[in-house]
Amino acid sequence: MHIVADYINRYGYFVLFLGLMLEMLAPPLPGEAIMSYAGLFVFQGKMNWLLSIVLAAAGSSLGVTLSYGIGYRLGMPFFEKYGRRVHLGPERLRKTSEWFARYGNKLLIFAYFIPGIRHMTGYFSGVTRIPFRTYMLYAYSGALIWTGIFITLGKILGPKWEVFHRVIGKYLLIAGILAALVFLAMYTYKTKKTQIFSFAERALGRGAALFHSFGRMRLFIVFMFAVFIALSALTIGLIQDFIASEFAEFDEVAAFIVHVVFAPGWDAALNFFARLASVQVYTALAVLTAARILAAGKDRRLEAGFLAFVLLGAELWEEGLRRFFHRFGPLDTPDTFPSEPALVTLAVFGFCAYLSLRHRTAVWLRYAARAVTVAAALLTGLSRIYFDAEYPSDVAAGLVFGGVWVSLNVILLELFRILRTGKVEARCKRE
Repeated sequence: MHIVADYINRYGYFVLFLGLMLEMLAPPLPGEAIMSYAGLFVFQGKMNWLLSIVLAAAGSSLGVTLSYGIGYRLGMPFFEKYGRRVHLGPERLRKTSEWFARYGNKLLIFAYFIPGIRHMTGYFSGVTRIPFRTYMLYAYSGALIWTGIFITLGKILGPKWEVFHRVIGKYLLIAGILAALVFLAMYTYKTKKTQIFSFAERALGRGAALFHSFGRMRLFIVFMFAVFIALSALTIGLIQDFIASEFAEFDEVAAFIVHVVFAPGWDAALNFFARLASVQVYTALAVLTAARILAAGKDRRLEAGFLAFVLLGAELWEEGLRRFFHRFGPLDTPDTFPSEPALVTLAVFGFCAYLSLRHRTAVWLRYAARAVTVAAALLTGLSRIYFDAEYPSDVAAGLVFGGVWVSLNVILLELFRILRTGKVEARCKRE
């Protein structure tokens, strides 16, 4: 690694551009290390941050363009014949080509964060004849995101980069894989929609016909169920990591980054965000949502009942979890896992926003409400890390557990609504 640093110190931008270009052609070059050391030199004032990102992204883009051209020009027969020399035997080539052709070019954005995959995507894009304009859009965007993240992290971490590089690389790899899995789930839903609906209808039993008649709402319920399953899986993973005491490195790196990015001048702003997690704010939101429910005039008792259940249940849910895990925070504050402010803020803001906009048709309002909900929960959790009240893993767990609670209750609310509508329709038929 010191050789890489020495070359960058001598030749700067040229090594950054050339190294990233060559790495995309599959030679075993440490592209992430090159970018991170470039970020370190940006921290030291030896290189320009924006110019480094532009040249690194340009080098990566040129590399994947060349690999695309090679794959397009040589085609499948060449790789079947000579692929073994670059660890691409016929069987591996066949499986990878099938996988790549099936799941599409959008994975190009996430592939940069997965070693071994990013080196092959250009070749297989050419072999599978993905239109170059489409390929260029996703591949170049992914290159800019990938290089920007690593160079910026090198700039932020400075001399600490060598200490934290392995941990950051691990979590970026996990994030890339998770993002790819989310895309695969969306792709599977899009291509297997009929089978998914059939399974959901069978699972609902007597309510199958009614569920089938609900059109877009059944799609939403299936989507929320997928979100609930994914968050539940994350919950299990977090609990396993907690039991195995594997949060230390993550907490150290994440807390360091937060304190570097948010200097002491952010005290006033983060104090404001911390106040979002207050009884006064929760009460005001609940009152406004209740007023909206009464004004809407649809399923008032059902929605009001669920609102009360979610708000009270969120408090009981987080209290029980914190007392069960019984973890001490950075300032020896007891019971910080999961973060109470992050969990309750996400639950309250999320469910209140859902109920308030459930009967609205404006799509932009729904997206805006989701963005505000996520931002409120993240900023509330960020303030806890900034003031050393909780560990980053406490906040992460609070967001995940809060997401589980919200998604579960949204599903239950809509299923109760379907069942209630079915009972009303059955009563009308009898009369």
